Amino acid sequence: MSASRTVICLLRNDLRLHDNELFWWAQRNAEHIVPLYCLDPRHYVGTYNYNLPKTGPFRLRFLLESIRDLRNTLLNKGSNLVVRRGKPEDVVAELIKQLGSVTTVAFHEEVTSEELNVEKKVKDVCAQMKVKVQTCWGCTLYHRDDLPFHHISSLPDVYTQFRKAVETQSRVRPAIPTPEQLKPLPPGLEEGAIPTALDLEQPEPLTDPRSAFPCSGGESQALARLKHYFWDTDAVATYKETRNGLIGVDYSTKFAPWLAMGCISPKYIYHQIKQYERERTANQSTYWVIFELLWRDYFKFVSAKYGNRLFQVEGLQDKSVPWKKDMKLFDAWKDGRTGVPFVDANMRELAMTGFISNRGRQNVASFLTKDLGLDWRMGAEWFEYLLIDHDVCSNYGNWLYSAGIGNDPRENRKFNMIKQGLDYDSNGDYVRQWIPELQGIRGADVHTPWTLSTAALSHAQVSLGDTYPTPIVIAPEWSRHVNKKSGSTGPSPKGKKGPSHTPRQHRDRGIDFYFSRSKNL
Repeated sequence: MSASRTVICLLRNDLRLHDNELFWWAQRNAEHIVPLYCLDPRHYVGTYNYNLPKTGPFRLRFLLESIRDLRNTLLNKGSNLVVRRGKPEDVVAELIKQLGSVTTVAFHEEVTSEELNVEKKVKDVCAQMKVKVQTCWGCTLYHRDDLPFHHISSLPDVYTQFRKAVETQSRVRPAIPTPEQLKPLPPGLEEGAIPTALDLEQPEPLTDPRSAFPCSGGESQALARLKHYFWDTDAVATYKETRNGLIGVDYSTKFAPWLAMGCISPKYIYHQIKQYERERTANQSTYWVIFELLWRDYFKFVSAKYGNRLFQVEGLQDKSVPWKKDMKLFDAWKDGRTGVPFVDANMRELAMTGFISNRGRQNVASFLTKDLGLDWRMGAEWFEYLLIDHDVCSNYGNWLYSAGIGNDPRENRKFNMIKQGLDYDSNGDYVRQWIPELQGIRGADVHTPWTLSTAALSHAQVSLGDTYPTPIVIAPEWSRHVNKKSGSTGPSPKGKKGPSHTPRQHRDRGIDFYFSRSKNL
């Protein structure tokens, strides 16, 4: 093979061409570029504590779609995506040996232990084989070198302090230009087949027509979604009002799955928001998209600061809590059979589609940790298995938060499942969508079937303990809201789809609980 300079771009959670420093750097430093994706067998084993499958069917499908999409994009630029099954350190070593012309291996740096371990092994291989390593940082909105803190150890432990510091003292870098053409693969290098789910011994997921995320993986789909949400529909201009929705595709941006795999860059989203604000409108909603991207950044940097404490049962606060490990309770939670409809609807949506709303996540996490008292890691690992948009830092950071052992300025925040259900699914349409056995119960009564008379249940063809479970727990504070149910009769403003926007009195709930002192959630 030729002795010309070859750069291997090892891709992981950066499956895009736009705003990708690896390609930009390689284009300037090589005659041949090998864009490489490895299906690492370690991603398909059991989770650390409870041996749940690590990568579920929905995320795997999304990943394979993203790989196919990137291959097509690269083919159009005169390149290709080389796909291999194996550990990145082994595949890289093999390619260096096979090609004989590799001068550098380039990759984006990550922050959590398994990813850092891969980086260390790749660096070791390169050192042994006398090949240079080029690393980049590209997973956050603000570059880690631009943070207004002397060292990651001085990152604030409260989000608001972090947000105010970066907003006033840092700037978002411009997006890296997308290359018009890319240097070709070295001659004779096989592209490698993209495996199917079955090849990886994973089930092929079924598509559920009720899904709030009926989208495909890949950079081109991500860019199309942004165009739809910003420029075609102006949905972004009402994001702050609608983002606590539960039904439909456009109540929130739905960027998270593409962000998690790096199919879209947070910087690109930011600069598109800024352009939208200049050309269309700037309001609280457009700012709120940036606000949420900053949460994502914050969890990345918190992970860099605390390392493996993110995964330890005591959390970031080193707090000993007597968590239970009751598998019967856990099974009821994960299967959507707790007898608490708002919880069950969310858990069934997750199991059937790989996605649930932000509102739903907060509630089912609070229920697992505060109402059932179960080890928060059971929930975190179940989410890791099923979520299409699983991002290790955001997932574990949010679970620590819910468990009261993360970056939480307030102690013992606990969600009231009945109040939350009534606030965000006031007519019960979401619950009925995911729990068909309760479809006979009209209006808001569907949130508390155990409070209905035998006659009412019989009329709705519901038999508690038979067709639908009796609650595995009833929190005393729920009773305050049982008699406040509204809208038990007529249809909701948009018929089956529930309210078109979050009720005014609840508009700021989604994030304001981070700052508010009120415990009545």
